[in-house]
This record gives sequence, structure tokens and C-alpha cells, in this order.
Amino acid sequence: MKAILNHLFEHKTFTRVQSREILTDIAQGKYNNSQMAAFMTAYCMRSITVDELEGFRDAMLELCLHIDLEAGEIVDLCGTGGDGKDTFNISTLASFVVAGAGYKVAKHGNYGVSSGCGSSNVMEFLGYQFTNDADKLKKSIDKANICFLHAPLFHPAMKTVAPIRRELGVKTFFNMLGPMVNPAEPQNQMVGVFNLELARVYAYLYQKSDKKYTILNALDGYDEISLTCDFKTFSPEGEKINSIETLGFEKLDPAQITGGHTISESAEIFMNVLNNKATLAQNNVVLSNAALAIKTMEPKKTFADCFYEAEEALLSHKALKSFQLLLEN
Repeated sequence: MKAILNHLFEHKTFTRVQSREILTDIAQGKYNNSQMAAFMTAYCMRSITVDELEGFRDAMLELCLHIDLEAGEIVDLCGTGGDGKDTFNISTLASFVVAGAGYKVAKHGNYGVSSGCGSSNVMEFLGYQFTNDADKLKKSIDKANICFLHAPLFHPAMKTVAPIRRELGVKTFFNMLGPMVNPAEPQNQMVGVFNLELARVYAYLYQKSDKKYTILNALDGYDEISLTCDFKTFSPEGEKINSIETLGFEKLDPAQITGGHTISESAEIFMNVLNNKATLAQNNVVLSNAALAIKTMEPKKTFADCFYEAEEALLSHKALKSFQLLLEN
């Protein structure tokens, strides 16, 4: 680790092979907590390269517990987190809306590190029991159109570094990896990232895959469609600035989409949305993200058509039904 840290201190980058080896050694417990904390801190004082992200991703996928859900076309809605915006659980709620609209969703999630309440925090609080049992996950996606994949149960590296990440309390390169290492390896992904530089790195890597994907970054730094500003997307159709006014929305104040200060408050917002008791701003943000996920799977559909599909799923309580069925399985 001393050599690795000195490499970082000299502002040098790692090759894809070196990055893969570093993360493999971290996952296998080769370094102590102080060494890993030093590496994560020093590493995040500069930008990640394409080779490094690719190498870290390779190691995570090689080491992970893979799951074959046998469910045909699947989508994941997963953000990097780390945007420091403390929104409510938008992508998780959008996942249930997409499931309620009839699409299969494999939601990859984890506890919040740089935010107070990650997707796993709220799901656990609301009664979901995490599992990596393939049969249970297949049953969930069959009955509820959605399964929840709690990252530490599938990724040894995430389990190893979880206490360190929690103590650091800031985003690390593991935030950047989360969306890329879904153990179900879905064919469709909507990925929110916390800055434009990382969005371009993601887009470069996803261009080399055969996935249908949308990488998005709101121009004021959200890792999701926030409706507080326009947002940029990268997809197989190209790079695009999306105007919220053109999409038919008025600009929101950031305060309208903040999350709760505690997990219980976040869970209350979560259930208010599913029960159609949320504010119009909260609903529109969730529906916009769900619509973009549907459009990722169905690129020939207009955003408006996808939004109507999502809206129908939420207002008819189909999204709520998907949530209830997931808890029952």
C-alpha cells in the first residue's frame, strides 16, 4: 500500500490492470483499515480515469455473486450518490413506478454514506429483509416486477470497506462503481452521476457495451432529474441537453425535493409518494425519472408517453402494489 499511496502522491494514474489488482486486494482484506482509508481519501482528491474505473469495475464483477433472474429484459435505476443534495429516495421510488408500469426492475442499492438515507436504509426501515437467495429474488421479480439487490450481500469489496466509508462520511470511488456492478447485469440502465466529467467517463464505457442506457447529470449537480434545472443525457442516440421547460415543467426550488433529516422522515415521504399523498413537486420528480427509465427501455417512445405510463402506474396504486408484493415475498 505504501507504493500505491506514493504513486498517488506523485499525481500518477493507474492502468486498468493495476486498478483491478488494487481493488481485488482490498476486497480480499490485504490491507488494514487505516491503509484503505488513506487510499480512498487520497484517491478522491483527483479525478478518476477511464482505465481506472474500468479496472475497478472488472474486479468488482469478477468477485461478485452473480444472479440470473431469468426475467427477460430488466432495467436498473441507480445513481452514484455523492451529489451532496440530500434529496428523498427518488430513484428507488421511480423503480417501483417503473415496476408498477409493467417493466422488470433489478434495483441495486446500498446504505447511505454521504447522504443520511440510502435506498437500503429506507427499504430496511419499511420492513424489507435483504437477501441474495436466487429463488427468492426470482420470485420477487416474477410477482412484484421488482427485486432489491443490497450491494454488500453480493460484493465482498463493499462489505469490507463499509465501516470505513461510514466513518469517512464522504463520497469515494465506490460511489462511482455502484451503478456499473449490478450483480444481475441488466440489459437496460438509467444511471445518474454527480458531475459532468464522470458522466462522460461513464458514457465512454457504456458505448462499448451492448446495453440500452441513459447516463444523466442535472446541470446543478444532482445525480437524477431534479427539475431544479436542465439536465444532460448520454445514450446510444447521442448527447443531449434536456430543457425542463420544453418537457412541460416549471423550475423547482431545491427545498421542494429534499429528504427527511432522519430515516423515519425519509420513509414517511417515501410512503406518501406511493399513497398519492405527496406534493406535486415530489410526484413530478419521481415520475420524470421513471419516465426516462421507461424511455431507456423503449427509445422509440416519446418522453411524454413514458411520463403518462409512469403517472398511471403511480395514481392507480400499481406502484404501491409492487412495493407491497415485494415485502410479502
